[in-house]
Amino acid sequence: MIEVLNRVSDAIEAGLGDEPDLASLAAGAGTTEYHLRRMFSSLAGVPLSEYIRRRRMTVAAGDIIAGEEILATAVRYGYGSTEAFGRAFRAVHGASPAEVRRDGGPLRTQPQLRFRLTVEGSTPMDARITERPAFRLIGHAVRVPLIHEGVNPHIQAHIAAIPPEEHERLKALSATEPRGLLQVSADVDPDYAEGSELTYLHGVAVPAETPVPDDLDAIEVTAGSWAVFRVAGEYPAALQSMWAATATEWFPSNPWRLRPGPSIVAVLERAADFRTATCELWLPVERD
Repeated sequence: MIEVLNRVSDAIEAGLGDEPDLASLAAGAGTTEYHLRRMFSSLAGVPLSEYIRRRRMTVAAGDIIAGEEILATAVRYGYGSTEAFGRAFRAVHGASPAEVRRDGGPLRTQPQLRFRLTVEGSTPMDARITERPAFRLIGHAVRVPLIHEGVNPHIQAHIAAIPPEEHERLKALSATEPRGLLQVSADVDPDYAEGSELTYLHGVAVPAETPVPDDLDAIEVTAGSWAVFRVAGEYPAALQSMWAATATEWFPSNPWRLRPGPSIVAVLERAADFRTATCELWLPVERD
């Protein structure tokens, strides 16, 4: 995967005005564009689309300072108008192309990324692979922005609005693995961009043939393999650290890749104040 990501970085540099053919790069490496985007985002700390924009604007700034016409520069880097180019330029540098040409800055440079694998084994990985038939997730769903660190207040508010008796009703409906009340993230942006919207469902898993009550939402889950990671500690910090470690340590070391599908957190045990918890993180995977 590290070699593939470096090929992606080289492909971006070779054609900054074009969109890289990620599907072909992924297929040539025996993986998928979905997995490629998720691993890039996790390891680089920036979504692939945002990295491309930053690299374009880094190189474009040099062209602008060298005296090239703004429209010609905009077209070279894939923008159809000076207005669209100017907005992207200001978002990266905090100044317009004309201001940078006049003053020589400010400039915020995005260096070309190179990926290297550092083997640390800093996070113990308690993981198992399980095969599951198709099943259904039912509960209360809402669209929320993705937040990488800390408590997501939108999810917190959604859960708080569910009456206590409804939590008990959902628990009683749980009828297959993963068991108990579940925190489900679905329809996640492949780039895993901070602030992008996802579907959050607070609910339970039931067999695929189970009827869905009229007042509940449902997510259909296809049959396949799941990597299940168990983690205990401060909540949600320990869970978020484990999530990051799957990308930096587990996936590069194992013959599995992410496949499209929801990610699921099952809370097995928790303190009364929810400051600490034991959880299982379920990620849909397939063999490389």
